[in-house]
Amino acid sequence: MKPLTKRQQEFLGKFLDLYDQKGEPIHYSGLAEHLGVGRITAYEMLRLLEDRGLVQAEYQLPEGNRGPGRSTVVFRPTPLASEMLLELAGGDWEEEEWQRAKARILEQLSMRQVGGYETLLEELLLRQSDQRSPIIYLTEMVTAIILGLNSIKDTVETRGLSQVLHKIGLPGELGLNALVGLSVGLSIAERVNRNLANMLLAQANKCQVILLKLSSENRRRLADFTREVLDIVDI
Repeated sequence: MKPLTKRQQEFLGKFLDLYDQKGEPIHYSGLAEHLGVGRITAYEMLRLLEDRGLVQAEYQLPEGNRGPGRSTVVFRPTPLASEMLLELAGGDWEEEEWQRAKARILEQLSMRQVGGYETLLEELLLRQSDQRSPIIYLTEMVTAIILGLNSIKDTVETRGLSQVLHKIGLPGELGLNALVGLSVGLSIAERVNRNLANMLLAQANKCQVILLKLSSENRRRLADFTREVLDIVDI
């Protein structure tokens, strides 16, 4: 199959994100509004992806209409679309881009040690729906999870959490998958940012899928970054 262009990859990724959020087939007009593009543009791109076997069109009658009527076309991703996401996640580490993103996050964390991390957390949450680099996506998600845990560090639910978190990435210890698992529990904590909670629930499965695809070396590098964040954020 001919590789997708970068624009097509970004469009497919955002379509998958919206489908995960909605949990149902997407009408092209809703996708167009979500992406801020014209309806014709969204429809033509979906048809192109359909030709590539990445989305499937379905025709639905208006709710409650069991007789003849005008049907509406909606689209859902095929299994091949998810496989392509995995392939993108397993690609090159995108070293230069990742180093820039990593340095930016660590600098922002250091600058906000006194004033708090609420603004940075909000920025990370706003960026997630537009982030198509799997590695930078994981880097920002890990940071958001840690900042969320930091926001409730004085509660009963997080007693002893610091010792557990600092074991992430060590052989035979907790691991990055468990950090993402903690995010599900974090999403139901009463004191946590509700925007963060909603994002964590929507993104937890995607995080796990991408983590599983990473090489051992890239997992180690992500774990090293996680420990750097933990050294700055005092949980």
